[in-house]
Amino acid sequence: MSEATEILIARAAQLACFHAPTRVELLDGGKTNHNVLVEDQGQRFVVRFGADIVEHGVLRWNELAVSRAAERAGLGPAVRLAEPGLVVLDFVEARPLIAADRGDPAMVPALAGLVRRVHTDVMNELQGPVLCFWVFHILRDYARLLKDRGSVYASELEGLLVKADILSKAIGPSDVVLCHNDLLPGNILIGSSKMWLIDWEYAGFGNPLFDLGGIASNNGFTASEEHLLLESYFDRPVTDDLLRETLWSMVSEITSAIDFDYATYTAENLVAFRTAYQEFQNL
Repeated sequence: MSEATEILIARAAQLACFHAPTRVELLDGGKTNHNVLVEDQGQRFVVRFGADIVEHGVLRWNELAVSRAAERAGLGPAVRLAEPGLVVLDFVEARPLIAADRGDPAMVPALAGLVRRVHTDVMNELQGPVLCFWVFHILRDYARLLKDRGSVYASELEGLLVKADILSKAIGPSDVVLCHNDLLPGNILIGSSKMWLIDWEYAGFGNPLFDLGGIASNNGFTASEEHLLLESYFDRPVTDDLLRETLWSMVSEITSAIDFDYATYTAENLVAFRTAYQEFQNL
């Protein structure tokens, strides 16, 4: 166990909300934070450690505000404690979404309904200020940072931003709603009687198409599943999310101290974006 891990575990065990923890261990995963599982008096909790990540627009006060709204809306686990650099959440008995779940014909419509609840129920439970998440601003900002830092991807940026501008015009006007903006399989949890959403660090007001695109691309939807998702929500195409995930990973290669293979993640997302963009051009 590394010294950094030992420090996190010790800090988690000593939090005032716990009485006599019997189990404290680091959980796997997390590209922008560390999670520690704590078992105390027969209950399990997750201590989520994470500082602001300004280059990605992650401000933890915003994450906390939306996490509390998600709890009130019944989509997120309860928030038990919040301190600078950490939040304590209930551990929910659930597992991440997997590809095999889509074999259930009710799953894709259920996911569309889950997204709709973010855009309505969670939004209605918000209190206080919340950030805006506008993907095309984020793409331009990532490109500036990558150029300034001398990224190995600098030669790719002009072409990617041209494509982003085309996509921006193709999408046209839409409603502005609260979005999750990070609908990876690991953030969608399947329980015995309900689905949960976790990790609200990128949440903010934006275009609902981004969440729908995130569900489809991050979970490897087929064309027919994409159509069903859109039909279940509102029949409209979306393709901009893969470009944002690609530039996010490029920036993380330069700035993040988390032990994660960002270079491979960048390469995979770049291939996926190019494939999706070619399909968009063929529409």
